[in-house]
Amino acid sequence: MSFELRRVILFTSRLAEMTAFYRDVLGLDVVGQEDGWVDFAAGGCGLALHAGPSRVGSRPPKLAFFTADVAQARAALVKRGLAQAGPVKSAGSFDMCDCKDPDGNPFQISSRR
Repeated sequence: MSFELRRVILFTSRLAEMTAFYRDVLGLDVVGQEDGWVDFAAGGCGLALHAGPSRVGSRPPKLAFFTADVAQARAALVKRGLAQAGPVKSAGSFDMCDCKDPDGNPFQISSRR
């Protein structure tokens, strides 16, 4: 099992404005878009915008690590001592599991490319 940091997710209540900024001002290419979600190519690690209120300091960015088999990865991480691992959820085309590190920072393991 291996993990790759695939994207950093920023939460925003201004999805259209933020999309325009990252696309038009910074020049990042949109590589995926769904309701409430925009994915940008940003080199080795992508950037995603997720609709929802941003609460700086109380809702930090979420690191998203890619793994092909989320359920297997979750089980291995729990066995290694991961205490805060949510359930594996399916979004239809990909699976994900939201977790927290020991300081409470959110991260996700996901099969979303």
